[in-house]
Amino acid sequence: MAEMVCVAVDAVGGDNAPVETVKGAVEAVVREKRIKVCLLGPEPVISEELKKYQYPLEQIEIVHAPEIIETGEPPVLSIRRKKDSSIVKGMYLVKEGKCDAFVSAGSTGAVLVGGQIIVGRIRGIERPPLAPVIPTLKGVSLLLDCGANVDAKPSHLVQFAKMGSIYMESVMGVKNPRVGLVNIGVEEEKGNALTKETYQLLKGCEEINFVGNVEARDIPYGLADVLVCEAFAGNVVLKMYEGVSGALMKKIKEGMMSTLRSKIGALLIKPALKKTMKGFSTDEYGGAPLLGLKGLVVKTHGSSKSVEICNSILQCLTFKEQKINEKIQGQLGSRE
Repeated sequence: MAEMVCVAVDAVGGDNAPVETVKGAVEAVVREKRIKVCLLGPEPVISEELKKYQYPLEQIEIVHAPEIIETGEPPVLSIRRKKDSSIVKGMYLVKEGKCDAFVSAGSTGAVLVGGQIIVGRIRGIERPPLAPVIPTLKGVSLLLDCGANVDAKPSHLVQFAKMGSIYMESVMGVKNPRVGLVNIGVEEEKGNALTKETYQLLKGCEEINFVGNVEARDIPYGLADVLVCEAFAGNVVLKMYEGVSGALMKKIKEGMMSTLRSKIGALLIKPALKKTMKGFSTDEYGGAPLLGLKGLVVKTHGSSKSVEICNSILQCLTFKEQKINEKIQGQLGSRE
């Protein structure tokens, strides 16, 4: 019998909680028998939501967590003071080995702080990056870091490249993934002090397939499988990516509805367009894992709907089965 993977889910984190988070958890256990979900939050609230659904009762458990860490709260202070919050309790379930992973659409700051303070880094990992998968014309790319380390050092970015390569090969099935350094030009001498020094380190790193600098405009075309940068640039890239995608879809819909002829054409191309846009939606690829921790922590968008919550939970199964932490530990971990 296949081993069950237990995922702790912050049921009250995010803009659409608990409705979408609970729905996403139910969808995950219905789709995958090897998943068990522990929903964290006020028990009466979660119980009321679960009454809407039919699901395998043995695959969902409620863990009462009466406190909620709000997005605007100071992360360090809230982690220390709100011990009965869904985020803190979820992190401890991972730390104590009671759950294999923790998924939250709640406060990004609290998730990042809790991941490092409670779950803890693998010995030898300098900084854990947030690593979302983004769609491209050639499939997907892994962008790291997109929010955890604004003031990174060249050595941090080299570790990001190595961890990203492990993730893309093991989880996404990309053999010998191409690693690109996000920069303002493709030439070797371009960029600031950080990117120039990082370029030379990546160039001499035999463990990865470094393909050089990648400009932001080339990212959607899939020139690299692993995109390395510090969190300030990564977050700008990610948010711009999402914003342009949303604006473009809005303009396409407006154009399709502008005349009778365009409306008829829209009906004809609707199935193909829907299929294409589904593959280019970030919701389909789950959340962003915080790589380099002793346990798996996944941060999803604050505006996540059930499909992203569900995919984030299912993503944890692959992460566990492919032994990503063990591979990162083996390649980058310190033996001291």
